[in-house]
Amino acid sequence: MALAFKFPYLDAHLKIKYQYKISAKENIVLKILFLEPWYGGSHQDVALGFKAHSRHDICLVTLPDRFWKWRMRGAALYFANQVENISDYDVVLATDMMDLTDFKALMGNNIPPVVLYFHENQLSYPLASGQKRDFHLGFTNIISAFAADRVLFNSQFHLDEFIQAAERLVKHMPDFRPRWMMEKIKEKASVVYPGCRFATKPFEVGKEDVTPPLIVWNHRWEFDKKPEEFFEILEGIKEKGIDFSLAVLGESLDLHPEVFDIAREKFKDEIRVFGYAESRSEYLSWLKKGSVVISCAIQENFGISIVEAVRHGCLPLLPARLSYPEIMPKAFHDKIIYGSKEELTTKLEYALLNPQKHLDIRQALSNEMEKFAWDVMAKQYDAILDSLF
Repeated sequence: MALAFKFPYLDAHLKIKYQYKISAKENIVLKILFLEPWYGGSHQDVALGFKAHSRHDICLVTLPDRFWKWRMRGAALYFANQVENISDYDVVLATDMMDLTDFKALMGNNIPPVVLYFHENQLSYPLASGQKRDFHLGFTNIISAFAADRVLFNSQFHLDEFIQAAERLVKHMPDFRPRWMMEKIKEKASVVYPGCRFATKPFEVGKEDVTPPLIVWNHRWEFDKKPEEFFEILEGIKEKGIDFSLAVLGESLDLHPEVFDIAREKFKDEIRVFGYAESRSEYLSWLKKGSVVISCAIQENFGISIVEAVRHGCLPLLPARLSYPEIMPKAFHDKIIYGSKEELTTKLEYALLNPQKHLDIRQALSNEMEKFAWDVMAKQYDAILDSLF
């Protein structure tokens, strides 16, 4: 079947040929139209990972990851203009940063079943200082979820948070509140974690550890990851004379929090690498050298960067909030989950002063993260798409 598309932002990987893995349940390969209006970061990771590992035929159409409010309003128009014959496809898979109701209206009656995947939502995403929430964009998320045939979230935490925030917004409507709509969304909502780009083969932890122990930051350089708290804790550790190395990785925008520039000078003797790794292999090489990865985030619906670091041998120190308690095995919570800055400091000090005592835990956690590999997760995504028929 010929692809029914113009190609300005069509993924370059489209031309790669795949060996499809036909499931025992369904001897079919579906034609999937994958619409990604925010093609960057974890959105891009998921799109490429699913495309590469699914047994289905994925046609990926994207827009660049910029001007997010305009994506919410205009992505549907762009995508509708690209599709010449929507009936060529068996399923539409779209992500959250678009108005699905606009797209469905523009496509007409021949549109196949639509699955909407939420990486984040505009009802509960934390705001930077001085920002005011635009509830029209949050309501776009609600209406889009209602319009979809299936709604998927990247964690149970995110699903619960979305439903709670949506119900609060509906209650603020002055009259004719569509509470029935929320019940319909709950009925078709479920959780499927994003896959991660690592192999399912065994990984031996600790072989590439550096001295002094390497602390890893591999998150976006933005306010919602609370870099001020991270560097404040490191400053206290340094003042106590506890040695450590530091890898400051992660995606940085031109306008990043000033604390990163201050930290570059303050920790110049500890820093081994500072800035976004230009290649995947370079990024993974630092994770393999790491002993500890820390998050202080106030927004995290899954946490691909943490899962990647843990898979490659880092001991995670994570707050008792967001998705972290869900994705990390409960048997290790007392070692890796903290409830306060003081508890994080205590756990970090112990990890730095006793690196060998955490090797078994690091290995066990690395093994646990294997379940998030795309080789495993793609089968879950495929099963969801199969279930539409």
